[in-house]
Parts: sequence; structure tokens; C-alpha cells
Amino acid sequence: MTKLAQNPAFVAVLGLVFGLAAGLGWFWRAGDLLVAHALAVRATVAKKEKAQGWDFWTIEIDNLASELKGEKERLRKQSEQLDLRTARLNAEQQELDKVRTELERMRKEISSRVIEIGTDEAKNLKTLATTYSNLSPRAAVAIIKELDDNTAVKILSLMKPDTVSPIFEEMSRTAAVDGTLARRVAALSEKLRLMKSNKPAAS
Repeated sequence: MTKLAQNPAFVAVLGLVFGLAAGLGWFWRAGDLLVAHALAVRATVAKKEKAQGWDFWTIEIDNLASELKGEKERLRKQSEQLDLRTARLNAEQQELDKVRTELERMRKEISSRVIEIGTDEAKNLKTLATTYSNLSPRAAVAIIKELDDNTAVKILSLMKPDTVSPIFEEMSRTAAVDGTLARRVAALSEKLRLMKSNKPAAS
């Protein structure tokens, strides 16, 4: 053993072994410290990222955000234009409704003033017109006084003008509650003017 210890080669090998052991021990200890430090830094960074949120930003994301902003503005303008068009259409619809209502009112008013002879009553009215034409004007007036305006107009419209004229003349001289029947002659004349032309030919 003494001879082995005095052998330079053995001593060199032994020193190398001890040196390697010491180096490995120091490296292992330093490695543990480095790993622990790296883990601590990583935990700190993860905690900070979790608290602050993801703040990663790139040029592509920036461009995408600009495109989305532009598209949002375009959609906003389009929505405003649609709102204006809708409001204009609603106003026009209200105006059309007013015009339609007014036209309907006028149509009803005209219909109430215009008299038309129905096909189912034409024959009887024609017979009455012939009968009244054969009466004296005074007798015809006495009967017409008891008729409503529409019926009187239908019968008078089927008479010849030279027969109606004496009747109207007699009515204008005939006494009534409010004076003479001249006012009714005017009303009957107006209704005869508005009488529809699709009536049977006068006998």
C-alpha cells in the first residue's frame, strides 16, 4: 500500500478522481440552484401573465383589428342609410294611406250622390215612367212629392225631357212646408245630372 501511494501514476489518478468527484458535487449543487431559480422565474412570469392577461400583439393582429374597425364603420353607415330609407318609406306609406282614405271618402260621397238603375228594377221603373208621363203635371207632382229623391230621379230619368219640364214647372209653383218645391226641383236636377247613363231607353 505504501509503494502504491508512492507511485506517481497512482497519485495522479487518485487526484483526478477526487477532482472529478469534487467538480461533480459542485456542479450538482449549482445545477439544483439553477433549476430552482428557473422554476421560480417561470412561476413568477406565469403568475404575472395570468394577472395581466394575454398581451401578445403582432402585425397580423394589428391589421386584423384595423380591418374589423373599418368593417364596423361600414356597417354603421349602412345601418344609418337603412334607417333613413325606412323612415322615408314609412312617411310615404302614411301619405299614401291618407290619400287612399281621402279617395275612399270621395268615392263613397260620389256613390251616395250618383243614382244607378238596377237591372232588376228597370222594367218596373220604365212602366212607372210611362204611366207618369200620361198624367197631368199637377197629378205627377202630387205623386212625386210622396217619393224619395232617388226613386223620383230614377223615374224622371226614364221620361222624355219635354215631359219632365212641365212637371218641374208645376213643382216650382206648388206650395210646400218651406215655401215651394223649387228647392227640391234643384236637388232632383242635380241628381239627374249625375245619373249614370247605363239606364234603359226612355219610352
